[in-house]
Order: sequence, then C-alpha cells, then structure tokens
Amino acid sequence: MSESANNTQRSKVQFHTVTEHESGQRIDNFLMKKFKALPKSMVYRILRKGEVRIDKKRAKPNVKIQTGHIIRIPPLNLPDKKQAKQAPNYLLKQVEQAILQEDEHIIFINKPSGLAVHGGSGVDFGLIEVFRQLRPTMEYVELVHRLDKQTSGIVMLAKDRQTLQQLHELLRGDDAQERIEKHYQTLVLGRWNLGRRQVNLELERQQGKLKKVAVKKGGKLSSSIFSLSKLYGKESLLDVQILTGRMHQIRTQLAYLGFPILGDDRYGDYKANHFYRKKGLKRLFLHAAEIKFQLPLTGRLYHLQAPLPQDLVSFLDKL
Repeated sequence: MSESANNTQRSKVQFHTVTEHESGQRIDNFLMKKFKALPKSMVYRILRKGEVRIDKKRAKPNVKIQTGHIIRIPPLNLPDKKQAKQAPNYLLKQVEQAILQEDEHIIFINKPSGLAVHGGSGVDFGLIEVFRQLRPTMEYVELVHRLDKQTSGIVMLAKDRQTLQQLHELLRGDDAQERIEKHYQTLVLGRWNLGRRQVNLELERQQGKLKKVAVKKGGKLSSSIFSLSKLYGKESLLDVQILTGRMHQIRTQLAYLGFPILGDDRYGDYKANHFYRKKGLKRLFLHAAEIKFQLPLTGRLYHLQAPLPQDLVSFLDKL
C-alpha cells in the first residue's frame, strides 16, 4: 500500500459484520467511532454517494445497524497510524487498585482526583484509555458518564452496548423510581443555613477557551438537593444529590448561592482558596460518594459507596 505525500494511506474495500456490542447504533455514528481520524464531512460524503452499503443496500446516515449486518466500507484515505502511547505503570496500578466492583455488565471505579475520564485536549491518558490498556482483550468497554478531572469518586464503565443505553436512560430519567441516585460530598465556604434545599437553576455554557457555565435564563435546567452533613468553623460539609447531570452543576449552583466549593479555581473564592491551600487543601473538595439504582436488563440492585479520599479526610481533621 503506497503512502501519499500528506501522510495518508489508501485503505482497501472492507466488509464488516456487525457484532452484538455494535448493534442498535446509527451507521454514521458507527463509522465516526470506527474511523476517529476521518473528518465528519467525509463520513457523510461516502454515505450520501451510496458508497457505504448494508447487506448490499445503500445506507442512509440515520439507519440503525443490527447484529449480523454486513457493512461495505469503501476505500478511504486514512492518516498513518502512529504508535499508541502506553500509560505509565504507576497509572495502570492506580486505576486497577481503584476498581470498587465489577460484574458481567458494569465496572465501578473510584476515580482519583487529577485523572481525567478520557484523553484529549493535551491529555494523553484518561481513565478509559488506561482501563483499556489494563484489559486489552476486552471486546467492549465505554464510559457511562463523566466527572471533572479534579473531582474524585465513583465512575461507571459499561461492558456491553445494551447496558450503556439503559444506564443513559436511567441518568436521564424523570421518574424518581427509574433514576440513578447519585450523592456527592463537598466542603464549602460559609456556614450553611438553608436546611435541606432543592435548587433549580438554568445554566448555559459560556464562550471562550475555558470551559465554564453561568446561570442564565433560557439555559438548561439543573437541579440538585443540598443538605448539611457537618458544620466546622467557617466551612460546611454538604451532601448533594443531583437530579440532573449538567456540566459543573454543583460548582455553579453553590457559587451562585454564595457558598463556593473550597479549592474551586473556576467558580470559587480566590483568597479563600489561597488560604486553605496553605492549610493543606491542594484540590477541589468535591467527591462522588454514593450511587444507587436498579438495572432493568437484569433487575439487579446496585448500591455503592466510595469513602472520602485520605487527603480530604486529613484536611477535615485539621479543621
């Protein structure tokens, strides 16, 4: 196979048989996932021209593939594959030791603070990339949801596509009986005096390089329930149950209420963060502590808890 001047290679016609794990997704999404380096415009071009076929029939972008379908993929100009970087051993060991529970459908990991959930934007290795290196023979594993890089706590990975879809439905669920119940622990500046308070705010992403959201009418609804766990001096330890899963939801809501999370470098109090950093708080004090739900696929109940990391416990002891 010859190499072109722009470091691409022309692939041959491929025939791919859809597996059980791939079944149910749209053909355009399947192609974009399979050929990550291929421009999205190229994916839609080959679909529009009828060059992609499913069981010998032209495939429209929105058609859903099913187990056993044979997909014809035309020759493509693909960038040369570079040797994939390997995660350092300490990171592999850290993620392996962070596995809380695993069965045939779901893996629960107590993600350490400082580890992104996935690579990109200058990050070579996220949780999912490290885990795939730990289990190179695993046919399918995908992130179910995200946590901010500096947030520690429970993250779920799905081991099959049906489980992933059902967990996504539970995360979106409007019915309290068909929802994943998620609790966080956070330490805020100020003495909490609002009792058990459900907060509903509309949030909108702000323009700019720094990923931030702001309270703005017309944005996406965010909903959380805050309650006091313990009062310290000028600080309050809160339990937070999230009812929606918006970006930076807890951080934005608490800052809006006048109780910024300690260690929050985007929505927090700069002077307070500097003060508490000297006292030993080196990170965002936010931890995904508990998760509870029933998986419709099996009827199994899950209830997991991840205790506060030692660095946060040690900081609380100082208070």
